[in-house]
Amino acid sequence: MTNKKEDDTKLFAFLATFLSIIGFIIALLAKKDNKYIMFYAKQSLIIFIVFVIAIIGGWLPFIGGIVKLAMNIIGTIFWIISWIYSLSGKFKKVPVIGDYAERVKI
Repeated sequence: MTNKKEDDTKLFAFLATFLSIIGFIIALLAKKDNKYIMFYAKQSLIIFIVFVIAIIGGWLPFIGGIVKLAMNIIGTIFWIISWIYSLSGKFKKVPVIGDYAERVKI
């Protein structure tokens, strides 16, 4: 059986990933000292950046549509993986994204 504090930590980590940039901001303001929550919040920030790149890539002539589609599919896959990992109770890096998130210093 898990305790309430652990459940709250998982919930905040999940919300940080699920709500994307809004979740990152909430985690940063409310739970900055919690390493588990911030671990997933930083990954959420990087996933948000992937989606921003998809939008910008969509403006490229000729290949913009392909870039946007590919980045949106990749971003969505990473986003769903982050939800699952955040609820695991363990520090698990989302493939590729986790390495970039570790470089974010907050």
